[in-house]
Amino acid sequence: MSLFGNPRFVSTVALAALVSFSAHGQISGAGKAPSYTAQSIVNGATQTVEALAPNAIATLYGSDLAFSTRAAASSDVVHGVLPIKLDGVAVWVNGFSCSLLMISPTQINFVVPYQLSAGTVSLVVVRDSQAGPVVSVQLNNTSPGFFVWNGNQAVAVHLSGEVVSPTSPAVAGEIIVMFAGGLGRTAPDAPAGQLATAAFPIYYASQLQVFVDGSPCPPGNVLYAGLTPGFAGLYQINLILPAKLGSNPEIRVGIGAQISPPAIQLAVR
Repeated sequence: MSLFGNPRFVSTVALAALVSFSAHGQISGAGKAPSYTAQSIVNGATQTVEALAPNAIATLYGSDLAFSTRAAASSDVVHGVLPIKLDGVAVWVNGFSCSLLMISPTQINFVVPYQLSAGTVSLVVVRDSQAGPVVSVQLNNTSPGFFVWNGNQAVAVHLSGEVVSPTSPAVAGEIIVMFAGGLGRTAPDAPAGQLATAAFPIYYASQLQVFVDGSPCPPGNVLYAGLTPGFAGLYQINLILPAKLGSNPEIRVGIGAQISPPAIQLAVR
């Protein structure tokens, strides 16, 4: 792996640029079970209702999901592993417990277990002794998408760690780090909920393509595609931008037949 392909070039300041999954609301009554539907479970990166994928960050919206609002704190992470229960709240998919990132009365952010196979899976939220409805969710091998901010801006950083933005745009030929979700299993598999401490390249790396204004980047431009060190369920793509670029191009990521939503832009001058 080349020096610039090393995932250590991610900066934790990038996390501040990720969608701040803010959640508000109060639980309406202690006696009510969690309420949600299959259509209220979305890809955590794209926030769209579509198939999920193993090891993807997902967001579940509903009501009466939790009695508190909080993210997983450092004290909840034991031996580098995210919690599977926060304040009595747990999410189960096909009998596998999900790692939790954040809970609130109206929103839960969780990581889909990597052990699952593509197909229809069953999901249920349990709050203390009360279970919500069991819903069916489609799982694909991958469900790629870039994290976005400010509406339709792809989350990316320069190698300095500074966020790529209209005031600090990327330039043609530059190496940047982009943040994505739903890129599927890794090789080797990362342990469930484990904060990555090394490079975990994606299993489907040979099928990954990054499209800039509809044109695929040469495969050699992708220096690394895998888990981001220090995080679970978050992927990074270390990318050499094409030598010729228009201003603020559309950028998409695809793996096989699965491709991220359109109209996401990268700040480029």
